[in-house]
Amino acid sequence: MKDKPAYILRVSCPGRVGIVAAIGNFMADRGCFIKELHQYDDLNTGRFFSTIEFVFEGSQKPSVNQVKAAFEVTALRFDMEWEIHDATEPAKVLIMVSKYDHCLRDLLYRRATGELNIEITAVVSNHEDLRYMAEREGIPFVYLPVTKANKVEQEAALLQLVEDTGTELVVLARYMQVLTDTLCTALAGRCINIHHSFLPGFKGAKPYYQAYERGVKLIGATAHYVTGDLDEGPIIEQMVERVDHGHDPQHLTQVGRDMEAQTLARAVKYHVRRRVFQNGLRTVVF
Repeated sequence: MKDKPAYILRVSCPGRVGIVAAIGNFMADRGCFIKELHQYDDLNTGRFFSTIEFVFEGSQKPSVNQVKAAFEVTALRFDMEWEIHDATEPAKVLIMVSKYDHCLRDLLYRRATGELNIEITAVVSNHEDLRYMAEREGIPFVYLPVTKANKVEQEAALLQLVEDTGTELVVLARYMQVLTDTLCTALAGRCINIHHSFLPGFKGAKPYYQAYERGVKLIGATAHYVTGDLDEGPIIEQMVERVDHGHDPQHLTQVGRDMEAQTLARAVKYHVRRRVFQNGLRTVVF
């Protein structure tokens, strides 16, 4: 089965009887083999969420448009918000960085090993420090320095780059600039940020040093969708680890950066595998 063309169906709709049966009948009528299925009914919001990965039996591979046209009747019947994707196609991702390299380095490695099925359309930065990392991988590096005077202009250039490259997801891999509300709105649901979980208690450039001074016993990292409310967007993934008095600031920083890289990679993986649904201020992650 693993060599057959695979598709992913994402569905969100008002919860009611018969949804799973209708999807199953659609698959069965076309000789589809369901490789993986996840579903969740949120009884508080009355919403149904599901993601299904499937393949067609036989040697013919229908186009995505053919599959979409066939599913339209079922979707209309249940008032579905839905998408069908070719699971073999890499998601187009643009990565934004500043000077810290650990998250970018990790994403590049996971892409190279095939863990992340992504095509990196560009690495964008407000500094030149990490140009070498992008260019040695053959990835375009775009330098967009940001000041108060040119921020709107540079964000417009970024949005144009996103459009020109067909980018589906923007990843802030320790990009140390606050995005404007305008940009957050334009990238709603397709921009992921990573931060240490000390926020809002320890703000600024050296949160791990502040954490050391306060004697924290638990540190972590949070990956979330970007919104106009700074670091308060819907959470996709989190990690935590216990620490103690023996962890000096340098050790805390090392542990924290490792968790930041892992947490961000997981969030990107869930998103590009079409497993994340926004559910109000929360997320459903399969």
